[in-house]
Amino acid sequence: MTADNHTEPQPLVLVADDEPDVLGAVVPFLERSGFRVLPASDGLLALDEIHRHKPDVCVLDVLMPGADGRQVLRRLRQEENWVPVLLLTQVGEGVERAMALEEGADDYLNKPFDPHELVARIRAVLRRTRNDGPPLATAPVLVSSFGLRVDRVGRRAWLGQRELVITPKGFTLLEYLMVHKDELIERSRLLEVLWGFEEAVGTRAVDSRVAELRRVLGEDAAEPRWIATVQGRGYRFVGEVRGEDGQSRL
Repeated sequence: MTADNHTEPQPLVLVADDEPDVLGAVVPFLERSGFRVLPASDGLLALDEIHRHKPDVCVLDVLMPGADGRQVLRRLRQEENWVPVLLLTQVGEGVERAMALEEGADDYLNKPFDPHELVARIRAVLRRTRNDGPPLATAPVLVSSFGLRVDRVGRRAWLGQRELVITPKGFTLLEYLMVHKDELIERSRLLEVLWGFEEAVGTRAVDSRVAELRRVLGEDAAEPRWIATVQGRGYRFVGEVRGEDGQSRL
């Protein structure tokens, strides 16, 4: 290895899960993938480790003794600690996922999961949170190219001075794509976000919501300003996105 004064240290990842088999499999895999890892077996220990070591990202199980993942997340956000958090949730718990994202989680992953997918999510979260301004996952307002502005608290959106009329699911889709800018989001993933596994909805429902957004935004799918189609896979938000605290206005 050549010396390089500009080489960044390996990101420090805290992984909190009360299942020994999960920690036993995930920790060495993350280390082999280029991360330093802090394991924790419950939520209270996780909080202590976060305060002491200031990790770059946290992976928290939603079901843990002492304090569960969402309780740890709420405590951190109340302390105005914006460390990126990825929650490990149970398949089918659509309400759980929605509440987690509203409370400031940067992403979630259903258990059981592929460790390669966990690595990909961690890297994506780290890329998204290395920007100026509030982290996108917790920013009250998202601002994008060509005058697109989304007020996540008031659940309203504007294009320039014109307020957009968007269905609730269309708004949730737009918000999720913006927070995950530059990422390929599979249709199956968007089905989870919008409807959850508990509802029998086909992938065409996702395409319909994307078509709604393009219609409202006046976007040409062939030359997208915001939402690009990845043939056979899903969608990618290609516009620039930054977070704001909501104090400034159009």
